[in-house]
Amino acid sequence: MELHQVRYFLAVASTLNFTRAAEQCNVTQPALTKGVQKLEQELGGQLIYRERQLTQLTDLGKEVLPMLERTLASADAVRRRAQEFQRKEVAPLKIGLAPSISASLVLDPIAEIAKFVPGLHVELREGAAGKLVDLLLEGEINAAMVGDVQDVPARIDDWSLFEEHYVAVLAPTHRLANRPSIGIDDLRETVLLERADCDVAPKIQQSYFPEKPPQLGHCSGHDLHLQHMAAAGFGVILAPEHMPRLPTLKTIPLEGFPVSREVRLLAVQGRRYSPALDAFVKVARLRDWSVVVRTA
Repeated sequence: MELHQVRYFLAVASTLNFTRAAEQCNVTQPALTKGVQKLEQELGGQLIYRERQLTQLTDLGKEVLPMLERTLASADAVRRRAQEFQRKEVAPLKIGLAPSISASLVLDPIAEIAKFVPGLHVELREGAAGKLVDLLLEGEINAAMVGDVQDVPARIDDWSLFEEHYVAVLAPTHRLANRPSIGIDDLRETVLLERADCDVAPKIQQSYFPEKPPQLGHCSGHDLHLQHMAAAGFGVILAPEHMPRLPTLKTIPLEGFPVSREVRLLAVQGRRYSPALDAFVKVARLRDWSVVVRTA
């Protein structure tokens, strides 16, 4: 199927007139007719019914019309994007975020590099740390921010950005809400809300619940969903310090030696950096992340 054939058919479908369609496509009428006929042969059926001055779409023509419209629109979008890229009007940057790594962490760095990287276009993708490593190696993302990840391949550059503790996040009406801190025994008697695919979950299990699993309540793959559940009194979230929280929730530190993790930046070693990726890596590595953790 040739795109010009699709364009010829759509012009006829729009005008219901071969002469006007040919003018619209800036081709001769025989050339347009031949192109439509080739499209019909490829699709295995007549698309346009033509009798004297009457031109109408057949049932097959009506069926494939919206699909061919989308096909042409997609092709035009690809062409425009390629032209913009060649003119450096678009600077794509795809960043992977592990679960419980909030997008709020990258907002200030993005705003900073946007000042001197024209056409910056950021795409954020979430996934388990191991999956993000695979996406890096496959070239599907340019950089990733993760917590604990095992067996980072030698081809991956790995920079530590900051360390943060986990804290208890709960509703003001919760029975533990007025404590200055929460002990391990309290956690063991409390319903916890579970973050799906949390990279720190094994460390929490080992540190706080080595003999008996925690009382787990509801579960979600989205932090905001869990926060609404906590605000409704369904349980307590163990969350990283930097995570933005609903104003209706309280944050209380954990006693003893609270679970902590390093937030790390990953990129593929030896791969040529685009200007956007180069700027992001430099800004992320030079940033004072302690401010982010203290004010979250």
